[in-house]
Amino acid sequence: MNSEEDIEMLSRVISFDEVVKTSIETFRNTFGAEPDLAACAPGRVNLIGEHIDYNDGFVLPMALQLGTVIVGRRNGTDTTCDVVTCSDSIKEGTKRAQFDSSTIAKGSPKWLNYVKGVMFHFRQPVPGFNAVIHTNVPVGSGLSSSAALEVATLTFLEQLTGKKVPSPAEGAKLCQRAEHTFANVPCGIMDQLIAIGGRADHALLIDCRNLDTEPIPFDAPELAILICNSNVKHELSSSEYPIRRKQCQEALELMGLASYRDATVEHLKALENANEVLVRRARHVITEIQRTQAAAEALKAKNFVKMGQLMTESHKSLSEDFEVSCYELDLLVEVRLGHVACLERV
Repeated sequence: MNSEEDIEMLSRVISFDEVVKTSIETFRNTFGAEPDLAACAPGRVNLIGEHIDYNDGFVLPMALQLGTVIVGRRNGTDTTCDVVTCSDSIKEGTKRAQFDSSTIAKGSPKWLNYVKGVMFHFRQPVPGFNAVIHTNVPVGSGLSSSAALEVATLTFLEQLTGKKVPSPAEGAKLCQRAEHTFANVPCGIMDQLIAIGGRADHALLIDCRNLDTEPIPFDAPELAILICNSNVKHELSSSEYPIRRKQCQEALELMGLASYRDATVEHLKALENANEVLVRRARHVITEIQRTQAAAEALKAKNFVKMGQLMTESHKSLSEDFEVSCYELDLLVEVRLGHVACLERV
């Protein structure tokens, strides 16, 4: 723990029912009316398939019971949008903002850019509305609070306007573009797809090359998914993430391939004169794609021991070859390895 504030943060995870209740009460108190529209989207945890969604790989996330809620209604104006957030992670004074839906531009407060980005790429006239946003997905925790907000916004806009995106995949791509252009985060597509397509008691195998999805049953009452907060803050746009993307692409080009889906470990020989860093990055991507496919088969067979082994191998690769772990995460995995009944995803 970094401070007493961190300990307090861990104790303040609120229930989804409380999120909904607070959203409605805040709307009523702020706007003097009852909301008549509501939308929500879940956070997610990725079981396996790390840093390969932007490398044409497979990923295996599952939706969480944590989620983001938007409640609202039309306000009788043509284009004036008035939005309030209840999030404790947002500083007072920046929790309410107004903007014009006909002249959307990114700016301050930063949290509103996720909403604006989705509205901009929605490409439909949006009437004036009032809305309240609330969530129990911890911000910056790696549980995809941003994608949950984007997908909840998209669902809210569909209800508000009566216009629908053609498919879940198109909706996910719209939200991804919003994050790229309005939040300046070069994210992959996984988070948005699971937020749109997740279902109870299932993981979702996503083919990130063509966006095909396959629900994988994970109905095991004797098991629980334990999500551990390392208290290491996750900030995608200011992290090593863009560097890793560039390194992966450079290694792929040196191997003379168009996609990592065409790559095998044998192709690493083409990198024998390249920087060792590029070799490690490519090795992680190639082997992680293989592990993720094997993990989906293990879940189908209810072979949870095999699943745990694959997840452990995944972390080792992330730590040693992709170098995106840290002391705190490695320690959590080390502790987990002392308990054979535990799977691991940190």
